[in-house]
Amino acid sequence: MILWMLVSGLDDLFISLMYLVPASKRFEWPTPRELKQAHQRRIAVVVPCWREHRVIGEMLDRNFSDVPYANYDVFVGVYPNDQETLDVVSEVASRNPRIHVALCPHNGPTSKGDCLNWVYRRLEMIEIRDGVRFEVVVTHDAEDVMHPEELPMINWFSAAYDMVQIPVLPMPTGLHQFTHGLYCDEFAEYQSKDIPVRQQLGGFLPSNGVGTGFGRVALERLAATREGRIFDPACLTEDYENGFRLHALGCTQIFLPLHRRGKGLLATREYFPKRWKPAVRQRTRWVTGIVLQGWQHHGWRVPWRQVYWFWRDRKGLVGNLFAPVANAGFAYGAVEYLVRGQVVDALQGAPPWMLRSLAVTMGISAVQAAIRMHCCAQVYGWAFAVGGPVRMFWGNLVNSAATVQAMGQFVSAKMKRRTLAWLKTDHDYPGVPAFDGKRMRVGELLVRMRCMSRADLEQALTSLPAGMRIGEHLVQSGSVSEESLYYALSSQAGIPLGRPPVDEVHRAATRALPADQARRWKVMPYRISVGELHVVTSDVPSETMTRELAGLSKLEIRFRLVRPSEFEAMAEEYLPSGRR
Repeated sequence: MILWMLVSGLDDLFISLMYLVPASKRFEWPTPRELKQAHQRRIAVVVPCWREHRVIGEMLDRNFSDVPYANYDVFVGVYPNDQETLDVVSEVASRNPRIHVALCPHNGPTSKGDCLNWVYRRLEMIEIRDGVRFEVVVTHDAEDVMHPEELPMINWFSAAYDMVQIPVLPMPTGLHQFTHGLYCDEFAEYQSKDIPVRQQLGGFLPSNGVGTGFGRVALERLAATREGRIFDPACLTEDYENGFRLHALGCTQIFLPLHRRGKGLLATREYFPKRWKPAVRQRTRWVTGIVLQGWQHHGWRVPWRQVYWFWRDRKGLVGNLFAPVANAGFAYGAVEYLVRGQVVDALQGAPPWMLRSLAVTMGISAVQAAIRMHCCAQVYGWAFAVGGPVRMFWGNLVNSAATVQAMGQFVSAKMKRRTLAWLKTDHDYPGVPAFDGKRMRVGELLVRMRCMSRADLEQALTSLPAGMRIGEHLVQSGSVSEESLYYALSSQAGIPLGRPPVDEVHRAATRALPADQARRWKVMPYRISVGELHVVTSDVPSETMTRELAGLSKLEIRFRLVRPSEFEAMAEEYLPSGRR
């Protein structure tokens, strides 16, 4: 075990040293003018879904209400036996002609790859019907928050590359979200260090599964090797598989390094699991697909330059099992030294090579922890990054449990000759905008949603009374309905719309905020779940409102927009008269 840890540590140290070496060539980003004037290829965004009714409506409204890119369509894959998701997607598609429902011909869940294949079939049917051709296909999940410049950037780089990968980063959360913080640490390091070095050294680029733009010609070459199927329906990590296969076909790949655009990093943002069980479940899928299925399908039969990357991707199968044992030994030794002032008895009389190996391994671990903290601090700040070394111990436990579970499920499936099921993770959607860039005005959104004409909007702006907001004026003048206005406001702010179901409103939660502040901001808490306080409001949360409410609770505030009449009805039912 000691020799394995030493070899694995030296491998990690090599990647870290390559990361610290200055790049020989500066990454060439397009200027804003070049980005704006570039020819817009027709892009298809594909989103597979299974029981995503809680988040998919917000994702579609928020990401595609103000995209600074004109030539795109969105295809959302749903199953016939997932009526709730189908209803939500159909409702959004009725308001936005760019969004299309891609109904799978069979019940789900099957696999993400299978769902994506049927989405692709729907894309081809639209092409035949409308006489168009999509030149780029971009993959996303139902919980993603896209950067406003993602599609323009993918369009720009797809002119020269067959696969373009946008970075993926978890949404920032507090120190108390220990499991989610682990994802923040790992992804910050992976996207800042591992993937850029991998690209620099000529390794194949695994797709992140989201924010990946595939050139259509490359996908057709890929389909020709798999009987017309773009995505492997039997693989639990079809994104990793496609990245490897495209590279093997000689297709060009590029990862766009972390780069600040406007006030935010150019990256896809999302929430990852915040609890032990969902985190283990997700990582079980990763270990099963990348390590076990990858080993099963490809072995080590790859060009010699890629063998090293297979080793790095697969070594966790052993390392994840050893890590908790090593952590326990380290903790025991540290306590013995601090309390008794001597090393552990088990090391007394150990051969010199073992002691030297342990010393080198400890030194490498310290270097690795420092680099991870540095990468994390560049994204989330030093106040959050200082907790990284502690979260590393937690991560070793999570990864070890996932590896054991993956091995058990894989062996069981082989013995029973059955297909591994889609190990789907439940998703949350951010309650506040992830990017600080300028959002489209509500009037423009109403025009984009075809709720009113541009001429009517210009006339309303001309007649707008002083001190009145344009939305109020449009409703009062009868230009739009209150329902349409609140759809637009919900889309603009990126928060869910509508009165929550009765079974989600808990009377105890309605008293979670001080009464005077609840009255001041016209908000009402209604549910507490996993470190989050859910509140309804009849107004779009301002920055001041969000900041002040956050200071009143240790829980993360998640807003839900309701119409004034709905808010009054809820306040009448759940709040004492003195608190309304």
